[in-house]
Amino acid sequence: MATIAISLCGEGRGHATRVCSLIEQLEQIHEIRVYSSDEGYKFLKDKFSNGHPTVTVSRIPGITFQYSGGRLDVIRTIKTGLEYQASEIGNLVDRLIGDLETYNVSLAITDFEPGLPRAAARYGIPLISIDHQHFLLSYELDALPQVLQWHAWFIGNAVWMYVSEASETIVSAFFKPKLRAGWEHVVQVGPLLRHEITSKVPRDDGYVLSYLRRHTPFSMIEILADCGLPVKVYGLGERESIGQLSFQPIDEHQFVEDLANCRAVISAAGNQLIGEALHLGKPMFVLPERAHGEQSTNSFFLRNMACGDFEYLENVTLDQVKSFLENLEQYCVPLKKVVGQMDGTAAVLKIIQRWMSRQEDSRSSKNHRH
Repeated sequence: MATIAISLCGEGRGHATRVCSLIEQLEQIHEIRVYSSDEGYKFLKDKFSNGHPTVTVSRIPGITFQYSGGRLDVIRTIKTGLEYQASEIGNLVDRLIGDLETYNVSLAITDFEPGLPRAAARYGIPLISIDHQHFLLSYELDALPQVLQWHAWFIGNAVWMYVSEASETIVSAFFKPKLRAGWEHVVQVGPLLRHEITSKVPRDDGYVLSYLRRHTPFSMIEILADCGLPVKVYGLGERESIGQLSFQPIDEHQFVEDLANCRAVISAAGNQLIGEALHLGKPMFVLPERAHGEQSTNSFFLRNMACGDFEYLENVTLDQVKSFLENLEQYCVPLKKVVGQMDGTAAVLKIIQRWMSRQEDSRSSKNHRH
């Protein structure tokens, strides 16, 4: 049984749910050492604490998005990232190198986390990069508005801070445009979906599922409360209900049940949740923040697929939400083309196994020579 190290960005839950689908498969044949921060650490620690003897989840320092006045502050976020690079990354890399050596790790996998790639390079083992963010560098984005193309270029430069060189680069996204010249080596796969998602048989129980970021303004909550259907809100913690709107506690099992059985989804525009909803055939109305270029890009591609629509969180109105919910039938035909077809996990597992086989062959060759 070989050992694999996996690191991931701890911001939100998208990275953690993506990595979760890999761990579910890999833990059966390999030792898995996982490194994350914040929400990602909490999610995976809870998920794999009991009954998973081959999985170890460890907390590491990480970079988090910074907000000012309830809005994403890109400049402060970049400044925090630079401070992290200056003060934290060196000690983290030294710690991770120690773990790679101690546990005789054969392969490193990262989902947009900067420490493990540096440690793997210095320790001399292959690194597989699996994330959504590399679409900023590798995808042809000419179909987007000019401001989002500029944002992709600007933020894409920051992607180099995380992973400058990988043995294999995989982009996991619900959309697959052409690759840019010079990026033909990138492997495109769909979102990596947990067994809880892929095993569900969806139905329509007549309510709306909403997943919102913690800085969502109260005006958005009022809109949902007045939309005309029951709404189950995740992401804001437990609160007193407002009319037909109820606030749900963090519960991954119940969230998946509610996603599978809802009529539609109104949520933040994260790649992972969009992929899960499309896999289950749920029309979406997503709410990107204006300053969040990645979520804005996701929203444009969702609209282009005709599987949903969007409005910026700062601009959304009750009329827009009601219009979406009153015209859900227009999304049925496009959704039929993608329902049950989104999961990219099997393709990624084949790539991981190929690299593990190479490592085993290399070690066997060295042992034979000695």
